Amino acid sequence: MKRMHVHIAVADLESAIGFYSALFAAPPAVVKADYAKWMLDDPRVNFAISTRGKQPGLDHLGIQVGSKDELTDVYARLRQAGGKIIEQGQTTCCYAQSEKSWIDDPAGISWETFFTTGESTDYGVSVENDPRLAHAKTCCAPQGALAAQEPSACCGA
Repeated sequence: MKRMHVHIAVADLESAIGFYSALFAAPPAVVKADYAKWMLDDPRVNFAISTRGKQPGLDHLGIQVGSKDELTDVYARLRQAGGKIIEQGQTTCCYAQSEKSWIDDPAGISWETFFTTGESTDYGVSVENDPRLAHAKTCCAPQGALAAQEPSACCGA
C-alpha cells in the first residue's frame, strides 16, 4: 500500500518532535540525534524531520510503496509525468535501506519514489558530500548526471 512521504528540515529537532508529537497525537517511530520519523496511518503518511537541510522548511515530498510491484507502477507514473528522472537505485538514507528515484515537479519541488527494504545504523551521505538535484535539498536528493553515474546514500525511507 502506498504512503505519502513528507520531509521537513528543522533547526531545533527537540522542539519539532514535541510539536509534531502533539499534532499527530503520537510519538515518532524513529528518533536519532538528527532525525525523527512518524509512520502514521491516519493520515497515511511517512512524515520525517531532520536537521540535515540547508534551511528549515519543506525539503521534499514523496511516495513510499510497500512492494517492488508498486514501485514499478510508480516508476511508470514518473515517466508519464515527464521531466528528468534520477534513478538512484539501492541506497542508504534516513537510517534505512531503499530503492528510489527522484524527479522535480514543475514548481521545482523534489519528489522521491521509494521502496524501503530494511534499516540502517547510518543516516547516509553527509550533506557536504552529497550530490543534489538542481534545487538542492537534504542528503536525499541526488544531482543530475553525477547521481546517475554514481548512486549515493540518501533519504525518506
